[in-house]
Amino acid sequence: MPLGAAANFCRRFGTGMRAGVDVLRLLNNETKHGTAKQKNAMADLHQAIRDGETLPDAMKQQDGYFPPLMIAMASAGETTGKLDRTMLTLAGHLEERLKIRREFYRQISWPMLQLVAAVNILALLIYILGVLTPASGGEMFDPTGFGLRGAGGVLKFYSYVLAVGLLIVGGIVAFQRNLGGVHNLIPLLYRVPVAGPALQTITLSRFIWTLALSLDAGIGPIRAIHLGLDSTDSDFYRSAKEDVEKSIRGGKTMSETLLATGIFPEDFITAIEVAEISGTDAEAMQHLAADYDDRARRAMQTLATVASRAIGAAVMITLIFLILRMAMTITGGISDALQPI
Repeated sequence: MPLGAAANFCRRFGTGMRAGVDVLRLLNNETKHGTAKQKNAMADLHQAIRDGETLPDAMKQQDGYFPPLMIAMASAGETTGKLDRTMLTLAGHLEERLKIRREFYRQISWPMLQLVAAVNILALLIYILGVLTPASGGEMFDPTGFGLRGAGGVLKFYSYVLAVGLLIVGGIVAFQRNLGGVHNLIPLLYRVPVAGPALQTITLSRFIWTLALSLDAGIGPIRAIHLGLDSTDSDFYRSAKEDVEKSIRGGKTMSETLLATGIFPEDFITAIEVAEISGTDAEAMQHLAADYDDRARRAMQTLATVASRAIGAAVMITLIFLILRMAMTITGGISDALQPI
């Protein structure tokens, strides 16, 4: 379920529940919102509830469409009788994540437009210099140095750009799906200056927010930490689930449990420990989550700045390359003209 759709669903559902609207009526209304897939999922959910299923059980039957956190929160809400509050709290969390994501896209939109403009200007230059013919005959200057001229050169150039773009997208998808166990390289990724710590902060923010929401909803510590690990979308963090369960069942505190996993930084463990001392787990985690929410915002701004500068550097390098190519061609032409006949 897309993040925006999940946030809107939780907001509508929680508001309706708080107003005293019947669950079946709410779900029937949800069949009018979203994509065809979302409408079908809501229709199936409506039918399952009508047949006597609980809301979380009905969600589980939808082949992974509903995120695990939403299912767990729905289960906790039904158990505690606070489904409206639980869904509204989850809606606020999802809306905040969506806001941060949109802010990141907004900040990199201008550099991306510059990159697209640079690519198209270079393509136009390739085409024009391929169509024109020098007064002395022969071919015009090749701006790329790869023999790209005219319409054919433009097509080849775009194919090269597309190949590079697909390579980047493929790398991102491979990382998201942990192909070849690439998530094991996450500790190395976190060591990359500027970008690494920012990525780690964002990941820890998602973990602590999910943990705080789960504990506040009445979910047990083992399940709450498991949901937090799942929220990172990383098998590197999920691999600690068994260790977490053993530690909690062995009587260790939450900070001791997370420390034993060996995947969380020392300052984060210290913050968890201080939070535990200062109050109950749920209250303490909420305060810590708010702190990490601010850190995540700053980290996202850092990533946007890094991405913007990287794109700007790519555009600048391309322009410098073209200028040097032109200068070398002009210098070579002048040198040839000065040679004795």
